[in-house]
Amino acid sequence: MRAVVAGGIATFPVGGVAWDYGQYAVGLERLGFEVYYLEDTGLVAYDAPRREYSEDPTYGIGFLQRSLATLSPSLADRWHVRTADGRTYGMDPANFTEIVAGADLFLNVSGLCLLRNEYMRCTCKVLIDTDPGWNHFVNYPRWDAYPGWQGTHGFRGHDHFFTYAERMGKANCALPTLGLSWQPTRPPAVPDCWPQAPAGERWTTVLSWDNYQGPIEHEGMTYGSKEMEFRRVEDLPSRTLASLEVAAGGVRPPCERWRSLGWSVVDSTAISETAESYRDYILGSRGEFSVAKNVYVATRSGWFSCRSVCYLAAARPVVVQDTGFSDLIPTGHGLLAFSTPEEAVSEIAAVEADYPAHRNAARELARTHFDAHLVLSEMLNRIGLG
Repeated sequence: MRAVVAGGIATFPVGGVAWDYGQYAVGLERLGFEVYYLEDTGLVAYDAPRREYSEDPTYGIGFLQRSLATLSPSLADRWHVRTADGRTYGMDPANFTEIVAGADLFLNVSGLCLLRNEYMRCTCKVLIDTDPGWNHFVNYPRWDAYPGWQGTHGFRGHDHFFTYAERMGKANCALPTLGLSWQPTRPPAVPDCWPQAPAGERWTTVLSWDNYQGPIEHEGMTYGSKEMEFRRVEDLPSRTLASLEVAAGGVRPPCERWRSLGWSVVDSTAISETAESYRDYILGSRGEFSVAKNVYVATRSGWFSCRSVCYLAAARPVVVQDTGFSDLIPTGHGLLAFSTPEEAVSEIAAVEADYPAHRNAARELARTHFDAHLVLSEMLNRIGLG
């Protein structure tokens, strides 16, 4: 069996992104697939050291090579990148076209890969919607308005549609289906990629500030990213004995204000420099405390974070804002969901009161609900490849 995993590691060369897409690739390898990685986003790449987008893909290509080699020796040579200006890197384009045509699975994670004619030859093209709300209110309607952008087939050209919005279709979930039959899925983790290590002293998270760069308007409602939710909990350091830290990036995060309120604040650039440094940061944490993007919360989507999955796999308790996922995933032990600042305070205290038990529960939850073997096997069964 052959699978092509399409993602955005070279386009967005930061540690968390490497794990987002890389655990799909490694997970499929563990299931016996011959896996290849493809990147063809039509976007200029982010140059992390310069903190700007650039038409020069050199940094992103190097980051991709190093990341894939870290994740799996076989992936180190099985990749192909087409940049925004049409240049290609990695495997020969003609050979890679035939690899895609003969693949049993074309997994377009986040829908970042453009569906060119040569990719349509694969008869099992799967879209994984990882950003519900932005996609359903902005990105997918944009594709419908310009379906042939860059001569491609748009998001509707896939054969199967999965989403992290596990409550899609429920009466109180505000996300539109856009006439498609969405199936629920969740971010996978490969547990043995997250070794046991002593816990740190601080609760942490890695946060990209204002990454929508403006509100989302839909049918008279206004939605946003984490900036709309974080202000509700920004005084938490004064209400808990736990030490709280934010590794911040994005558009002008108010770091000095957070420091004045008692947060430890670090720049996310160094933490996300490599897949290894991102993993080390999580392993060096006591647990994760984080809010979710407002659009996930307000739509009651059921979305769950690929970053939080990594914390759980690393046996780090997670206290995060509820998006409706508590209807579907067990909470209270290892994973705790809050809706109010008061709940957040009490849940951090509950974890600290019996930290070893919550650590063990976090690891067990990763194994029973997010293990790539389980998540990917369920998806494959649903599309007839199980």
